[in-house]
Amino acid sequence: MPKRSTHGSTETRSFLFLQGPHGPFFGALARMLRAAGCEVRRVGFNTGDRMFWPDKSNYIAFRDTLEAWPARFSALLEDHAVTDIVLYGDTRPIHAHAVEIARTRGVTVHTFEEGYLRPYWVTYERDGTNGNSRLMQMPVAEMERALAQSDLEMPMPPAHWGDTRQHVIYGALYHWFVMFWNQGYRNFRPHRALPVTKEFQLYLNRLLMMPLHALHRRLATARIKRGGFPYHLALLQLEHDSAFQAHSPFSTITEFLEVVVAGFAEGAPRHHHLVFKAHPLEDGRAPIRRALKRLAAEHGVEGRVHYVRGGKLAGLLNEARTAVTVNSTAGQQVLWRGLPLKVFGRAVYDKPEFSSTQSLAEFFATPARPDGRAYKQYRRYLLETSQFPGGFYSRSGRRQLLRQVVDMMLSADDPYDALLRGTAAPRQHLRVVS
Repeated sequence: MPKRSTHGSTETRSFLFLQGPHGPFFGALARMLRAAGCEVRRVGFNTGDRMFWPDKSNYIAFRDTLEAWPARFSALLEDHAVTDIVLYGDTRPIHAHAVEIARTRGVTVHTFEEGYLRPYWVTYERDGTNGNSRLMQMPVAEMERALAQSDLEMPMPPAHWGDTRQHVIYGALYHWFVMFWNQGYRNFRPHRALPVTKEFQLYLNRLLMMPLHALHRRLATARIKRGGFPYHLALLQLEHDSAFQAHSPFSTITEFLEVVVAGFAEGAPRHHHLVFKAHPLEDGRAPIRRALKRLAAEHGVEGRVHYVRGGKLAGLLNEARTAVTVNSTAGQQVLWRGLPLKVFGRAVYDKPEFSSTQSLAEFFATPARPDGRAYKQYRRYLLETSQFPGGFYSRSGRRQLLRQVVDMMLSADDPYDALLRGTAAPRQHLRVVS
């Protein structure tokens, strides 16, 4: 097999797309790459993948078992002289196998993920994201050296998610296709534990219950703000999220709740409260509210533990004393405000300059403040490299993202090397679109 290279003409580039975010983003990205002169194909693993891929002439259906995937993927690389693969998230089994094989063959791996600096950025890296990102081994001092020639002004983070409703709608559509039209993919098994029928029910229920959940959220937030007590925030994640499952010491969200409530009961002053803030897409599959009620009683902190369902984080963060998380990207908003942060899992922002190394009880009792200067340099580095303004789910968000990320994909350098070598294209300032 000839050596692959991403240097040179785009006519030599052959892109193979695997699974992407729900909705039309991968289709739009493929059109842009074809316009640049590249060959583009897509492997689909279920009807949901097929329905969101507009050009069926370059769609390749994989209908076999997961055990047969590595051999089939290797054959696809050979048959189509693939130089690049594109995927969303790198930990689901089909992607993990593909990344491992691609690396051994010199194939470039383009990985997309939700933004490290949410709510209105998208992450693009080569080879891996989150716990598999190059950022995990990169000290802040190295980032500062790379920024020496940069004069980017840091945009303020928006206070809204951007396209949550579209995300939920596309997720419900995707699971509807898989549930009712998936006869041609009988060997397909989702990478999550729940069956597709249950996934669809949860997406649909969340969509229908949005008004009621919004009312509950406003009431819970008002009670906390009117209470006048100091409080600490626990930033919850989706239990089935890849960052939680692959890069944390916990197998369930309940395990995290138990550790946090116990540490709070041991170390926090008795007039302090603890607020658990749910992920904006929490769908009820984890019994969070029931578990918190039980744990508060067991540890003698009834009346001091609160639960807020989804919604904006900024309002609660503005008056919080500290925050704890497994490895939620919301931790970046905590650090941006200069609040002490305790991290339990592997996270790209878990740097000794601004992530607490105290025990949890000590953290709740006398939290050490982060190095704000070091975090600002870190954040500026992300905005110059792997964070792109825009989103996967809204039309305007996709347009904004595509304007920049395609050129970075076609570059010989990954986002981090491009900044260091001076080959990075100028970056747009964030402009919030609806």
